[in-house]
Amino acid sequence: MLVPAMLLNITAADMVSLVLPRISEQFAASTAQVAWTVTGFLLAFAVGVPFYGRIADRYSLRGLFTVVLAVFAVGGLISALSPGLPVLVLGRIVMGIGGAAVPVLGIVAVMRLLPADKAAVGVGFVAAAAGVGTAAGPAVGGIVGEYLGWRALFWITTAGALALIPAVRRAIADEPPGDSGPFDLAGGVLLGLAAGLLLFGVTQSEGAGFGHPRSWGPILGGVVLAALFAARNRAAAHPFVPPSLFADRAYVAAVLTVFLAMTANLATLVLVPVLIIDVNGLTPGQGSLVMIPGGIALALLAPLAGRVGARGRHAHPVLLAGLAVMGLSTLFLSTVAAGSSHVLVGLAVLGLDVGFAFVITLTTGVVGSVLPPQHAGTGVGIFQGAQFLGAGTGPALFGALLTARESTGAGAVNPFYTGDAPAYSDVFLALTLITALAALAALRLRTAWSPQPTAPSPVDTGAPVK
Repeated sequence: MLVPAMLLNITAADMVSLVLPRISEQFAASTAQVAWTVTGFLLAFAVGVPFYGRIADRYSLRGLFTVVLAVFAVGGLISALSPGLPVLVLGRIVMGIGGAAVPVLGIVAVMRLLPADKAAVGVGFVAAAAGVGTAAGPAVGGIVGEYLGWRALFWITTAGALALIPAVRRAIADEPPGDSGPFDLAGGVLLGLAAGLLLFGVTQSEGAGFGHPRSWGPILGGVVLAALFAARNRAAAHPFVPPSLFADRAYVAAVLTVFLAMTANLATLVLVPVLIIDVNGLTPGQGSLVMIPGGIALALLAPLAGRVGARGRHAHPVLLAGLAVMGLSTLFLSTVAAGSSHVLVGLAVLGLDVGFAFVITLTTGVVGSVLPPQHAGTGVGIFQGAQFLGAGTGPALFGALLTARESTGAGAVNPFYTGDAPAYSDVFLALTLITALAALAALRLRTAWSPQPTAPSPVDTGAPVK
């Protein structure tokens, strides 16, 4: 039941991207205003993920899952019934508050409830659901929105969340928490606000540009709050994030790798539908079909990546190969596919998702293997927070770059590009560089995998997870 919960939650994050024009038309709102249906959800994610990671070490997973799925369903219901844009945005924020817990709790449940020799494969399935949801969000939104209307998206997610509550309660044992000690709540507030302000500033840059106070003001505020969090976390008697997490080089490398990889991945998955609708002239429903093969490949390959991670010996070369495939895919978009046949664009998306399947699964597996049991929730929360901060930053940052490049009317930076969409070529070339930076960070993970786990996890309870 963890896999459907993850799939539903991640799909909901970006499912409205292709129906924003219809929402804008119905509510007579600008593009910047309706974009808050995406931004509000992602902001709630960025703020909520670290908190859920911390409290996952203190409370029953069964109880937490029940509460957050109920909150998610309430948010979906508010969105489905919304009479105007402000209520719709409120509903999306409530959905984000509930949904932010699911990625953290899903990974923690696998780590806590499965033996070590099965946990890596379990992480693979959960990561597959997250990856498929990322790829499927725009596709599902485009198809359902075109034929059933955008409100149907929220009725479907509401019904799915309500159906999952009893299923999850049956699947997860009501085990005692791993850590009942105090923690620094003020530090957590600083961390959440810092992440939220940084993401808000970046998303504002897409419409206002980075030179506008609406962009650089929140970004500066986020940097200041992040510095205050770091200072408080060092001085607090019971820090919100245990300093030992940042002393582990493999953990820090995994966090940086997943942030950069997710930035490149989601920026590409959001901008590709815009490309094939604006440049190739496809409808949202047709454009969403281009994304489906990649999502299927990701679903099939992520569990395989989990098995590679469990064996350990070849995991690091496979991780680097996955990043290389991602980089070659964005380079192919920049050099050949952008502005060309939508079939070539679909092949590039397929390659991107194939590479990302191994990247997301193996980095998640590393985090699961290096975290001490008493800090599993906190560590996974920071890791997932970095992942979704990248998911929010990537589309906004590179969407702003796309707008800036289109306004200049200049030719493509890539000397090998000869198509008629130079701005898109430049954006995908920049995303290739982001993937290269992720590969540099991943080089530090060379010693993170043991040859073969043989001992059961010290936190294994033997409880079944479905």
